[in-house]
Amino acid sequence: MFHKQLFIRIAAVAGVWASLMFAQTPAPAVAQAPAKLVVSGDVAKPITLGAEDLAAMPREKVSIPDQDGTQVEYEGVTLREILQRAGTPLGNQLRGKALTTYVLAKAHDGYQVVFALGEIDASFGNGKILVVDKRDGKALFGYQGPLRLVCPDDKAGARSVRMLETLEVVQLQK
Repeated sequence: MFHKQLFIRIAAVAGVWASLMFAQTPAPAVAQAPAKLVVSGDVAKPITLGAEDLAAMPREKVSIPDQDGTQVEYEGVTLREILQRAGTPLGNQLRGKALTTYVLAKAHDGYQVVFALGEIDASFGNGKILVVDKRDGKALFGYQGPLRLVCPDDKAGARSVRMLETLEVVQLQK
């Protein structure tokens, strides 16, 4: 009888200990850095844009399906508008050697994707690509932002870069 009571008490203590050791505690909140986008490389005017700069630029919205099939609305500035402000050759300037130019989009976590300048320009591919800072009317959350590239016309979302920090413009032929 004594052994049975001792066993019950040990099991009870072990249960309390396990519940304390493996209790789910919320992850600490991580402060998100303020929005900052650096446009550099082969541009006439390298620029750094903050949240205020992006808010003052012409804004557009796109609606795309999320992974679960629901529609998500993103809001931001077209990549074309940002590149124009940095003096990237677009429109009538996008001829000859300028057509060898590409944009390397870089994320905070090291992820990188490439866009040919011709696919962004309205005279050629006219691809709508947005640098967004809002999802469904709210600031991007955690690992999504503070800035993200959204490519609504891509069939796969692999070029929708989260945690976007840098746009490097590279012209292959000088």
